[in-house]
Amino acid sequence: QVQLVESGGGLVQPGGSLSLSCTASDSIASFDFMRWFRQVPGKQREFIASIAKTGTTNYANSMKGRFTISRDNTKNTMNLQMKSLKPEDTATYYCNAGRVPYSYWGQGTQVTVSS
Repeated sequence: QVQLVESGGGLVQPGGSLSLSCTASDSIASFDFMRWFRQVPGKQREFIASIAKTGTTNYANSMKGRFTISRDNTKNTMNLQMKSLKPEDTATYYCNAGRVPYSYWGQGTQVTVSS
């Protein structure tokens, strides 16, 4: 069973930046996919970005330009750099990764954007 642990969440002011990390208990070099999602209570989980084994990235249209996904296979870590944060970015952020057909989720990290 692969474990994913998110970190880096916290309170940030509007316009600020934050960097999240997702560390896996297994080598991520063999993961077919790694993704970031976020969720607000009462709403569906929202896709943010993905990064493939090849390094190819994909972003939700609303996240392009402000969020950057990356992976470091040497540290078994996936990162999400967020800038120009807005109050509506407040959510619990989750990482999701795996090797088809297996998919694993982290426990989430809270990001709050508020003055």
